[in-house]
Amino acid sequence: MEYRILKYFLTVAREENITRAAEILHISQPALSRQLMQLEAELGVQLFTRGRHSTSLTEEGMLLRRRAQEIIDLTEKTEREFRTHTEELSGTISIGSGEGEVMRYLAGVMKSFGEQYPAVTFDLYSNDADHVKERLERGTLDLGAFIGNTDLSKYESISLPVVERWGAIVPAKCPLSQKEHITREDLVGHKVFISKRGVSQGVADWFGEYFDKMQIYATYNLLYNAAILVDSEIGAALCIEGAAKLCNSPNIHFKPFCPELTAKNTLAWKAHQPMTRTVAKFIEFVKNSVKED
Repeated sequence: MEYRILKYFLTVAREENITRAAEILHISQPALSRQLMQLEAELGVQLFTRGRHSTSLTEEGMLLRRRAQEIIDLTEKTEREFRTHTEELSGTISIGSGEGEVMRYLAGVMKSFGEQYPAVTFDLYSNDADHVKERLERGTLDLGAFIGNTDLSKYESISLPVVERWGAIVPAKCPLSQKEHITREDLVGHKVFISKRGVSQGVADWFGEYFDKMQIYATYNLLYNAAILVDSEIGAALCIEGAAKLCNSPNIHFKPFCPELTAKNTLAWKAHQPMTRTVAKFIEFVKNSVKED
């Protein structure tokens, strides 16, 4: 499979129309159709269901779309890395992270680093820890920021001076918004939204016997959509304070747990893996920043 053909395939998959894709790619429609048919013949599967006015992916096509995007991302990242072998420090550093106060800390480090090395740029990826680790494994991320008890035995890492408090965001009109803290029994009788990572981070254990008495209405991976449910007065979302600060609605109030439940933050990268001079320099910069703090 050629890089160029995979780009053609992804464009058609995105546009769902061969004519429109051909215009974007600046090639003729017959030439594009021929390239796609050759790709199908090479793989021995049908990638598209072709209609009169639209083209949709088959199940095999959806699998290839995911793999093709991974190949394109890794190829482009590799090309950028080889272009950075100049005297001036340059290139792109890719960092994955969830929502939280850790990114505010990293933002300060990135700002200082950028002042010293203005030719360096950053590529940020937001998702939960499992997806960040998956991209670290594939090599499409250089670094990952992780909250709490994440298994990082396969990685090298730095502990960051950022501690997150767990709590809940509740609607302003909810009686819980008048409380200073959320206790273990307070959420019984309320609809509750919890991240899947939150369960593994010890939140369920913190609630003890009261966790089974709560109505878990929804699970989520990043807080934004769950916060919309809170803003709509459906229920309360369990989250870290750093993520809650991103919710600027006056209809949402964050209340920390009592007794307190906290989580530390870690910056990690794949062990025993060659890295660019730019990434290595940034890691060294982070280490020095942590020492100063």
